[in-house]
Amino acid sequence: MQINTKITGLTADSREVKAGYLFAALLGAKVDGRDYISKAIENGAQVIIAPTGTAKPEGDVEFITDDHPRRIYAMACADFYKNQPAKIVAVTGTNGKTSTVNFVQQLWQILGIKGASLGTLGVKTADDFIEGAMTTPDPRVMHQTLSDLVQKKITHVALEASSHGLDQNRLDGVNVHAAAFTNLTQDHLDYHGDMDAYFQAKAYLFSELLPSGGAAVLNSDMPYFEKIKGICDAKSLRVMGYGTKQGEYLSYKEPKATASGYDIELKIKGAKKEFHLPLVGRFQVDNALAAVLLVYGEGLHDLDTILRAAQLLKPVRGRLEMVSGHPKDAAIFVDYAHTPDALENALKSLRHHTKKRLICVFGCGGDRDKTKRPLMAAAAFKYSDVAILTDDNPRSEDPAAIRADALKGAPDALEIDDRREAIDCAVQIAEKGDVILVAGKGHEQGQEIMGVKHPFDDVSEVKKAIKGL
Repeated sequence: MQINTKITGLTADSREVKAGYLFAALLGAKVDGRDYISKAIENGAQVIIAPTGTAKPEGDVEFITDDHPRRIYAMACADFYKNQPAKIVAVTGTNGKTSTVNFVQQLWQILGIKGASLGTLGVKTADDFIEGAMTTPDPRVMHQTLSDLVQKKITHVALEASSHGLDQNRLDGVNVHAAAFTNLTQDHLDYHGDMDAYFQAKAYLFSELLPSGGAAVLNSDMPYFEKIKGICDAKSLRVMGYGTKQGEYLSYKEPKATASGYDIELKIKGAKKEFHLPLVGRFQVDNALAAVLLVYGEGLHDLDTILRAAQLLKPVRGRLEMVSGHPKDAAIFVDYAHTPDALENALKSLRHHTKKRLICVFGCGGDRDKTKRPLMAAAAFKYSDVAILTDDNPRSEDPAAIRADALKGAPDALEIDDRREAIDCAVQIAEKGDVILVAGKGHEQGQEIMGVKHPFDDVSEVKKAIKGL
């Protein structure tokens, strides 16, 4: 849909509107943007985008209604900012998005390509880092960021595509050339309702955004593989499956855990390859291989060159991030795992590196999918030797009620409400040969309680607990 009026800026927040702006009156979970159309016009808006059925406002403005106003807004943002890096890859999945885009950026950097990653952690280039607030940002922020990266001579970008972002059309207008689907397990059902709707939101990246001929990198071990592969085949995408499933584009035998990571034997299009991945965490094998294929899919470098680069990958902040210094040499890791599957995978991965006990500190977020709470507790209790349940961003909910929900899945878990005390307890009881996993926050820097965000960093708290021994 064409916008005929020349605009000076765009926003979905009426408070940001200035003379000549386009205002998108969108329906949100808590706020109805249509209630602010008059205010936006008063502030100088010249174009209004709104859902079909919205009453035409008074004033000399171009008024556009559509069944999909978010898409119209995103496309307007793309048209306004215009410039995008030449190569953009997107990664979706319940878990692994942040690690995978970070690994892609690292591989590009090692290979001499000026690339950036964009997502949960913010915007990262070889020379710069900008803290982020959302996994997949608002379309205006997205397209402004892409345009800014072009100005910085960035030619390649790897970005995270969250289910919320895809469902809300935040990536529409982004010229995606390749995409990866890492996995799909229970999460965000408070928003999507059921797993099918959750899957369809993520599948949008392949069915609608990735053009025919684009590379689709798919985890062949996930239950939804055949379903997403069918969507990709119908779209004439270049499917590159990866996983332990023999016969796929890239397959591998169960990796051999070493002190520093994993030795991996690959088979890609029938040819055998071997390399060492210097990362702890079994799930990072899949994330790293997805990154390798996203880089390989462009065709600029041969696989051997990319695999050599992969042997130089470094851990991502808050993703099995190791905190050293325990006086008894217990190994301590901080990880973002906040779903049942992610917690299970993290614990299973660390079990390979545990000589004695595996101690897990975990919690469940408030105002989020309640059904995953007992499943998380059950996973923590089953796959660790000591499971300590604590608070993790209760938000507006009663922390005790959240913990009570979780305890239904593991009644015998140790309950310590204060997260700082829970971490301190784990550090105090750890002995030589033990491994501690502090799960849930990863890179996050706050603990939100009743609408107030208190400064809190798991890595810093672990260091304080070690210092107090």
